[in-house]
This record gives sequence, C-alpha cells and structure tokens, in this order.
Amino acid sequence: MRGGTSKGVFFRLEDLPAPARVPGPVRDALLLRVIGSPDPYGKHTDGMGCATSSTSKVVILSRSERPDHDVDYLFGQVAIDRPFVDWSGNCGNLSAAVGPAAIQMGLIDTARIPRNGHVEVRIWQANIGKTIVARVPIRDGQVQETGDFELDGVTFPAAEIRLSFERPVDPSEPLFPTGKPVDTLEVPGVGRLEATLITAGIPTIFLNAADLGYTGTELQPAINEDPEALARFEAIRSHGAVRMGLIEDPAEAATRQHTPKVAFVAPPADYVASSGKGVNTDEIDLNVRALSMGRLHHAMMGTAAVAIAAAAAVPGTLVNRAAGGGPRKSVTFGHPSGTLTVGAEVSEQGGRWMVDRVTMSRSARILMEGWVRVPAEVLKQL
Repeated sequence: MRGGTSKGVFFRLEDLPAPARVPGPVRDALLLRVIGSPDPYGKHTDGMGCATSSTSKVVILSRSERPDHDVDYLFGQVAIDRPFVDWSGNCGNLSAAVGPAAIQMGLIDTARIPRNGHVEVRIWQANIGKTIVARVPIRDGQVQETGDFELDGVTFPAAEIRLSFERPVDPSEPLFPTGKPVDTLEVPGVGRLEATLITAGIPTIFLNAADLGYTGTELQPAINEDPEALARFEAIRSHGAVRMGLIEDPAEAATRQHTPKVAFVAPPADYVASSGKGVNTDEIDLNVRALSMGRLHHAMMGTAAVAIAAAAAVPGTLVNRAAGGGPRKSVTFGHPSGTLTVGAEVSEQGGRWMVDRVTMSRSARILMEGWVRVPAEVLKQL
C-alpha cells in the first residue's frame, strides 16, 4: 500500500506463519526476505522494497482487543544494507493506510461502514503505545481512493484521509526530555549546536539550518551526495539520542536507525521543489528538511510532521522561532517535495507543555494484493 509519501507491505497478523506472529528473529528474517534486505547493491531487486527509507517498510495489522480501538498497528522499518528491522517507532505516513487496509482485511465490523460518508477507525499504534484516529472516506460501501486531494510528494491526486494523533506524548511523559525547549548539544568533530529535542510523534532533534551551513531549501542531492555531511548528521543524531535518554552510548545508535530523527529548520525562503514546482515565501511559515535512516527524506515523514506541529506551537523552540515566534495552532512548512500543513493543540500545565492532538491530511491506496513468495531456505527457519 501507499500511505502518504511512503509505501510498505501490509500483512494481517493471522496470515503470517505461526512462528512469525510473535516478535523475534524468525519474524525479522521473513520480513527482511520479503523486502529484499540486506542488499549490498542498494536496489532491492530481489524483494518488494524500493531501496529508500520511504519504501523499505512493513506493517502488521490485527483486530484490537484494547477497549475503544479497532485495530492494532505494528510498524517495522527495514534496513536496506543490513539484516535489521527497527521496531522502535511509528511511520506517520503509513498510518494513513492503516484504516483503509483494516477495512479491506475485514478487521472492521461491516455494520460500522456506511454506504456513503466516512468511518472513523481508531488505531492502536503498538510500537509507541499511542492512539491514532483515521477518518476514512467511503463511497458505495467501499473505501474511496480517488479524489482531488493533492499531497506534495505523491504524483497523483486521491481521496483525503484526515488523521488525528491523540495525545502523542502521554501527560506523564516530558514533551522535552531535558525539560527545556532549547538545548546546547556538544558533538565531537561538529561543535556546539542549539537544538530542540522533542518526543511528539517520534523523537526528533531540530537544528538551525544556518548553524550547519545550510539555507533550509536544500533538496536530496545536496545532502545525500555529501558523505561528510551524512557523517556529521549521524554524529549529531547519536549524541542527541544520548541526551534524550534513548541510549546510553553513542555507539548504540547504529542499532536504532529509525529513531531519533534529525531535522533542520529555517525561516521561509523561495525554492524550487524536486518536482520543479516553485514554492514561494508567502505560501509557508518556515522550511524544514529531515533525515530518515541516514538520508535526507524526499518529502517529510508523518511522524516528524507531528513533531514539527508540536514544536511550532510551543513558543521559544527552534521550530517556533523559524516560523516567526508566538503562539500558533497550525503551521505550513516547505519540504523537498513541496508544502504541508499540520495543526496542534497544546497547553501548559504547571510549567510543562502537553500536546492534546496533532492533525494532518494524507491519502492512501492499495497498490496490489495477493501472495508474496519467500525462498524455501527462509521458510525452513520457520
């Protein structure tokens, strides 16, 4: 399925071989082979992946036994060149495909699906233990996929799916792991950097583009074709992960590639997106570029968009400053493929910031359904 600007292979839990229905090396081995990893050529020629962080993904769905939820959603980010599946976070883009997939897989009671209209699918995001509500359009009793909603980073228009990330940070958890909206990171070989460390959506390290020598209008080649730049970002990510309490030693970051994310922000500026479309200053509040799995993302990860919305709503963060400062309930930012608008409802209680919800629009489509073949030597492990 495509969900937002990502795509992945979706499974119903009960359709997996019994040994792969539980966490462990058997399940990981099966899913790695489905995607075609590890691939030293970086092509995924012998699998269902497409050799980018946006397309090397797997999802497992099951009917939820949790009260007030319809479906449990487990996400795996598959490394391209290593035998590793990272289960440490969510994929916000593929979250848009979970509701339609659950309906197609028979995980939603048919009595709840109208002939025409919308159905709200309450999703339990099992990786991070959070609730997502998807408002899925229905036409003639089926999920409506076609429409006129355009999402930068996706070639064709489709039907709009509204997502609400409910309480993306539990009130008992700090929105800012260090307790401050802005910190100073000391990174060997890089220097001292201002940073906003936030946990909404996905743990994210926000930096000022200017501090890194960038404008915030960069496209993928400017970063991904610069090995020294990628090494600096990985050093920042690993030391930021320690500061956020996600790991104890920077060396551990190699086994946790999916989280945290690193992003850099800048005030609005004109640029030409990767599609050739011009993005004008008056269309956006700021520019944001983010890295996923060690590479600059072609658009924006949905979970990072949640982090952007939350950080933009809190005065004083680097994201809020880049957007012009002051309180705000929504923000439109520029990314390599175009623009995206996200909203956040936040409040301050006892000196701590709380995020009630973050909202955004996405789209999704089933690309194919059927059987995926796995070589016998993999199946023998089962």
